[in-house]
Amino acid sequence: MTDARTPMPRGLFGDDALPLYERTATQLLEDLRAAAARPGDRLPSERALVERYAVSRVTLRAALAQLESRGIVRPSSSRGWFVAELGLLPEATMTSGSAAPQVQGFADYAQANGLTTAGKVLSATVRPATVSEAEQLRIAPGADLFDLHRLRFLDGLLVVLEHNRLPLAACPALAETDFNTASLYATLRAADPPQLPRVADYSVEARHPTPREIELFEIGETMPMLVATQLTSNQESRPIELTVQVYRGDRYRFRASITNQG
Repeated sequence: MTDARTPMPRGLFGDDALPLYERTATQLLEDLRAAAARPGDRLPSERALVERYAVSRVTLRAALAQLESRGIVRPSSSRGWFVAELGLLPEATMTSGSAAPQVQGFADYAQANGLTTAGKVLSATVRPATVSEAEQLRIAPGADLFDLHRLRFLDGLLVVLEHNRLPLAACPALAETDFNTASLYATLRAADPPQLPRVADYSVEARHPTPREIELFEIGETMPMLVATQLTSNQESRPIELTVQVYRGDRYRFRASITNQG
């Protein structure tokens, strides 16, 4: 795992902190269990839940989508949200002690650790997917792809140069969102239907900086760069994001636990 004192990139796993939407989902689940809710019971309105948990509607909907993916609640297009038709509500598993690592966004990590984020969009376009991108994202070659280049900062410190590519069909709002300030993962969670990052295939390699990276990071030619490549899939195991992140070698640390499952 990444050291908590080192800026953590998107795609790595937090030790204790959960994103706000997951903490909201956990609290809502605990409240349902405390109230002895039964299958078919109707939840309070979204407005009431927003007020109860003191979160935005975007965060609440992401929390509800999280519970829906676990089979705990279900939506009705005209009547709101209901407890799912299960024999018993499952025990809460979205806790900080969960053994399963979580795909965590850059903004999620920053919020959980009291850090201030900032972004600078270098380019944001919609273009046809190449054959290689289509194969990785399991879309048709030439399908609309949202292509985003931006710099990411933590507490004013440049942390990463990021290149994101996502199928536009998964979240059309991507093309209309200002990612100088918006969170990419929050935008995905607020999509209809929600796109919940679940699994990330992640690899890291070292190399010398390119001339453009030397200029952007204001570094010398000898500074090593660490390049992380990530392919993220949603709750339905469909790829939704292909990302390349470039870090200064002296501002990035990757740590992981390796287990012999045999």
